[in-house]
Amino acid sequence: MSALIQYRLRACCMAVALVAAGLALSGCAGMSETVAPAFADPAKYELYECKQLESERKTLATRTADLQRLMDKAQTGTGGAVVSELAYRNEYISVRGQAQLAEDAWRRNKCRETPPEATPAAAPAPGAKPASKSARSVR
Repeated sequence: MSALIQYRLRACCMAVALVAAGLALSGCAGMSETVAPAFADPAKYELYECKQLESERKTLATRTADLQRLMDKAQTGTGGAVVSELAYRNEYISVRGQAQLAEDAWRRNKCRETPPEATPAAAPAPGAKPASKSARSVR
């Protein structure tokens, strides 16, 4: 009977160890959100003007999307998760940190998006003559 108790005690200890390891590793999954700014210079965007911040935000958003696509593509192959982590994860975290700091500076400076430029209506060429009334009625 002593062997049965020892067996159950070992099984219980193993189960507790597995649960503890699972909890410890699950904490790492959400860590990248809080660690991202640690990989970027917090004072980088302090002196940027709104126009500079706007272009920087667009560039960082594009780069983040590119890296995410590359990571997703790498994960489809054999051993892709490892390749994705080794090749792209650090840069992805760095770019996300920079984007977060740029966004903070954007809000702090109370910047607004530049409205898209309205394309002017096509003006007739200088030598072109307006259509005659008879040409308009034919249509």
